[in-house]
Amino acid sequence: MYRGCCERRGPAELARTASMMRLLYPGWEIEEGEGSTLWDGVYPPEGAAYAASWPSLDVIGDQRVMIDFPSQFPEHLVAASIGRRLVLHAMHSVVDWLAFAVWEDGRLVRSLSLSPDSGIIENIGEPLSFELPYWAGDRPADVIPWPDEDEKLYPLPFHPLEMGEDALRALCGFVLEGRPEPDDIDADSIRLYGFRVRDPHGPDPAEREAALQRTMEAMGPPRCFSLGPDGSLIERDGL
Repeated sequence: MYRGCCERRGPAELARTASMMRLLYPGWEIEEGEGSTLWDGVYPPEGAAYAASWPSLDVIGDQRVMIDFPSQFPEHLVAASIGRRLVLHAMHSVVDWLAFAVWEDGRLVRSLSLSPDSGIIENIGEPLSFELPYWAGDRPADVIPWPDEDEKLYPLPFHPLEMGEDALRALCGFVLEGRPEPDDIDADSIRLYGFRVRDPHGPDPAEREAALQRTMEAMGPPRCFSLGPDGSLIERDGL
C-alpha cells in the first residue's frame, strides 16, 4: 500500500473484493460479514478477515498471516503478487513482537521478525531506510523497568513496536499510534469489507469453542494479585 493511494481511489468494490478473497482462499468457505475500517480492522477476530480491493491494490487483514517467519508466507499468496509489491506487517503489543516483509515481483527482498523474549527470529535481506536509525543505536528502547531491575536489561537495542510504527508508515502509509504526519493516510476513512473465512478441512469452530469451554470449566477460580511496596506480587482475597 502506498501513501495516499487508498484515499485517491475512492471506495473499494464489494464484488471485486469478494473475487479477490475467493482467489486467495481457494476452496474455503467465505461469507460476507460486518465490515470495518483500516484503522480498526488491522486485527480481525479469529475466523474473520477484513479486505478491500482496487485495481493494482489489495488490502487484507487476517490473524492467519501473522506468522513468526514471514519467509514462510503461503506460496500461493506470494504467487498472487507477481508483478507487484507484496507487504506483510504484523505486531502484537502484549509480547512486543514485530514482523514485516517485502516481496518485489514474487521475490523476498526483506524480512524481519523479533521480540524481546525470542530475540531476532528472522532477519533476511538488507535493512530498509526507516530501520537504519534503530540498528545504529539512535532509537534505544525507552522502557520503564520493574522495581530492582536495570532498564538497560531490555534484550533488544530498540523497541520493536516503535520500529513497527515506522515500518507501517513507510510501507503502508499510516500509523496506529503516535502523531500522524500531514501526508499520512486517514486510516479511519478507508472502509474494509468483512468476511467470515473457514478452511473446510480445518477444525470445526463449534468443536474448538466447546473444547475451550471445557478447559475454562476445568480451571480453578481466578486469583488476583497486587504489587507490593518492594515490587513483589501479593495475592488478594476476592476480585
